[in-house]
Amino acid sequence: MWRNTPSGWGLTSIVLHWLSAIAVVGLFVLGWWMTGLGYYDDWYYLGPWWHRSIGMLLLGLTVLRLIWRGCQPSPEAHGQRFERLSAHLGHIALYALMLLVLVSGYLISTADGSGIQVFDWFEVPAVVSGIRNQATLAGLVHWYASLVLIALAAGHTLAALKHHFIDRQDTLIRMISPSLSRRER
Repeated sequence: MWRNTPSGWGLTSIVLHWLSAIAVVGLFVLGWWMTGLGYYDDWYYLGPWWHRSIGMLLLGLTVLRLIWRGCQPSPEAHGQRFERLSAHLGHIALYALMLLVLVSGYLISTADGSGIQVFDWFEVPAVVSGIRNQATLAGLVHWYASLVLIALAAGHTLAALKHHFIDRQDTLIRMISPSLSRRER
């Protein structure tokens, strides 16, 4: 139930997937909203604190997810050869963009040499700082990579819905319930 099989995702992969999806969308919405905050707004400091904290937790979750995925079999993909290749390349792009967005966010926040407080539980130290225009350059990468990530995530969602409703495949079901995907096979 916890591990992946050739016919379905295990509960660990499912939980990691949906936590990541919620965090990516939530961080994007929060980040977009924060850009319009005024200096005297109550959320001017609190919004970035939440954004950085969740972002650092998502970075750790993403690394864990990549390790887990490397140690587990992936269920057999559905569709034509082109669809399977597109899905494979799309997943690589999603992971690469998540890492790019998260690392660039880290570089923005640590540009002055200060670490990142994660919900006041622990601090992620500034390993790289003091690079000329670090915050500005990392900010540009963070913004544009976030836009591409959210667009690709939307495409990923539409593809899952297409496989479910049009192709009548269990692709979406396999990412919702490990028991349902195993029963159908």
